[in-house]
Amino acid sequence: MTSRACDFPGARFVPSPNHGERAGGRRPDMVLLHYTGMDTAGSALDWLCREESQVSSHYFVHEDGRIDQLVPEERRAWHAGKSFWKGEADINSCSIGIEIANAGHPGGLPDFPEAQIAAVVELCRHCGERWQITPERVLAHSDVAPIRKVDPGENFPWDVLFRHGVGHWVEPAPVGGGRFFQRGDRGQPVEALQSMLSLYGYNIEVTGDFCEATEGVVAAFQRHFRQSRVDGIADVSTIDTLHRLLSALPKFGA
Repeated sequence: MTSRACDFPGARFVPSPNHGERAGGRRPDMVLLHYTGMDTAGSALDWLCREESQVSSHYFVHEDGRIDQLVPEERRAWHAGKSFWKGEADINSCSIGIEIANAGHPGGLPDFPEAQIAAVVELCRHCGERWQITPERVLAHSDVAPIRKVDPGENFPWDVLFRHGVGHWVEPAPVGGGRFFQRGDRGQPVEALQSMLSLYGYNIEVTGDFCEATEGVVAAFQRHFRQSRVDGIADVSTIDTLHRLLSALPKFGA
């Protein structure tokens, strides 16, 4: 593949050896966003293209908006690891992985430059249109791997992407008082919360016990959809935002 043959027009081809066949001839129906979490874009790109790393992504977006393609879209890149969404445990086989150059939590959550986000928007829209990927299937790595992964982080501007036609979003309810649920709580309200998170797509067992795993899933949800406070506590703001997201899904909406 040369730069002219890249799936995304204008991308530069920087080949990674780390890819394989999509299981069962799967077509991608999800876009998964990551941050690199390394000091420099150059070191992150180098690592993704080294055989010993055993990791890769389909695309790499630089701070200035340049886009590199590392793996052809028809191939299975190795970016999601152990993950799950809506009953699917082989996320690599059904997704397009996009690494965004950003130091992330290890680097103090620096802002994502406007040029970079504009490039991410264009790339996501292009992939979505070609593969008929629905908005709610543009997800964070932290969504499909709660606790284990936290990227692209609570500083990632999901609201900006949504305003440009990418992803699923509702304006989060403001943080305030009211009843909340946290680790150690048990009962039907916790079961209802777990059911809603599972219905949206998260990997969570419906037990009625607000355990460590539930706390991790709530934090992952907040990191994407209620970013002003990420604490794993299911307060009124978190639950209201989740309910409105479910209501806004095509098959649940009025």
